[in-house]
Amino acid sequence: MITFITCLALLVAAYFTYGRYLEKVCGINPANPVPSKTMYDGVDYIPMPRWKVFLIQLLNIAGLGPIFGALLGAAYGPVAFLWITLGGIFMGAMHDFISGVISLKDNGKSLPEIIGKYLGNGTRTFMRMFSVLLMVLVGAVFMSQPAELIASNISIPALETVAFSATSWELFAVLMVILVYYILATLLPIDKIIGRLYPLFGVALLVMALSILFVLFTNSGAYVIPELTSLKNQIADPDKFPIVPMLFTTIACGAISGFHATQSPMMARCMTSEKQSRSIFYGAMIAESIVALIWAAIGMAFWGGVEGLNAAIAEYGGSAAKMVNVITETTMGPVVTAFVLVGVIGCAVTSGDTAFRSARLIVADMFNIDQKSLFKRIMVCVPLFAGALLIIFALPFQTIWSYFAWCNQTLSVITLWCITVYLFEQKKPMIIALLPALIMTYVCSSYIFISPMMCGMENRTLAYILGGVMTLAISAAVHFYARKGWK
Repeated sequence: MITFITCLALLVAAYFTYGRYLEKVCGINPANPVPSKTMYDGVDYIPMPRWKVFLIQLLNIAGLGPIFGALLGAAYGPVAFLWITLGGIFMGAMHDFISGVISLKDNGKSLPEIIGKYLGNGTRTFMRMFSVLLMVLVGAVFMSQPAELIASNISIPALETVAFSATSWELFAVLMVILVYYILATLLPIDKIIGRLYPLFGVALLVMALSILFVLFTNSGAYVIPELTSLKNQIADPDKFPIVPMLFTTIACGAISGFHATQSPMMARCMTSEKQSRSIFYGAMIAESIVALIWAAIGMAFWGGVEGLNAAIAEYGGSAAKMVNVITETTMGPVVTAFVLVGVIGCAVTSGDTAFRSARLIVADMFNIDQKSLFKRIMVCVPLFAGALLIIFALPFQTIWSYFAWCNQTLSVITLWCITVYLFEQKKPMIIALLPALIMTYVCSSYIFISPMMCGMENRTLAYILGGVMTLAISAAVHFYARKGWK
């Protein structure tokens, strides 16, 4: 448990140390005007209290990632603790904080517009399409999984994949109910549904994590958390799933996630002071890393170690939802289990609806479509929801998740390079973003050659070399832009 407690303490301490340092780097000034006041529109630009914006941001970025991803990522062993902690402090929270501050200082602009400003018009065009695709993938993932989870818990036969058969009408009905909610949450002003429901689900997410933490501390004899003694890969098939890059994509939301940078502009439009940036952007990511750390710990401890966890993953067919059910039913009883189930479903749903909302804002910014008109909002949203449904019915869940995971981390790479150029132009210490950018560029580049969902190269040495070549090429391109301009 020493490793776990140390990592927990480091995450908490980072909020008060590294988070405060980043405030100075970004020149946070409470006297500066904020978009919620200068661009108020009653739909997306609406001032809200800090506690509410924090909980909404936490739910926006969390989803099922710090629960499901952490459980599956713990199969690699205690090295997962190291990635969650260092990734969360120096990559994820920094990534969320600075990208959020950039948006806050630029009228709450969406991520593609920010990236275009610092990485050029060509990158802006690519990012517009890429971001919308990612948002639709996120929407599909977090529409299908709650539907399957709800159906399975009310004795409706859930499918092994999300490619529905013609006889799955009950599951289809649940899916349609969630879709209706998504449509309302995407179209209505942010304070009508999201502003009212998210704080409740945010509390549920934190209570879930604290309940698991209580179990770990009060039953340390029964649930022993493994210590980090080496960087050994302990997953069942280490040759097929090497730590680099597979762990870095399995645990994304608990360490670093590009999806977060698409959500921050929504909250930048609701903040009432720049001074709130550390708690809302950096703090929400640190909270998510803590949640991921706790679920990774219970995953290893509950099944008697990493080997037992790998056996459980095989037994439950990789279904993290079933594993969460087993953990909570065994450790906390049926009442708390029901509460956790609601929380898990809420985490998924509250990332799906804001993904579609973010996609609407990206498309609106792209074509300069005024969002005060309900009709115009509907016209923007129709193809987005149609695309998500097409993906759900056409592809199995594991395929959707694999592509989402890579796209998610690729987006973090682009955002990190954007932050690097921003810091360079502001004459700030760009090393704080440059090192994470290089690491994540290499992770995503090598993933292309190693992942079975992509090239699946058996020659690992060649795959890693090609990943390094891609990293050098991307770094050179960004350097050229930063020096010469790429517009």
